[in-house]
Amino acid sequence: MKIDWAALGSVFGVSLVVTVALVGLFTLGIMGLSRRERAVAQGDSAALAVTGAYACFAACAAAVTYGISLIVA
Repeated sequence: MKIDWAALGSVFGVSLVVTVALVGLFTLGIMGLSRRERAVAQGDSAALAVTGAYACFAACAAAVTYGISLIVA
């Protein structure tokens, strides 16, 4: 049995980058929701923050769904 170390390193690198990107995207969604709470407390509108947060969460869900479909296929 021969291990292809280059392929293994490539898979590790891609998974690391995708994981960091998903964590960053989820963090942006959480920050958008916290801005909404802050705006509501001040009596302002926070439609843009909520829309951005939901878009971040939708992108996270789409990426996870795509990853699962790659594993299953």
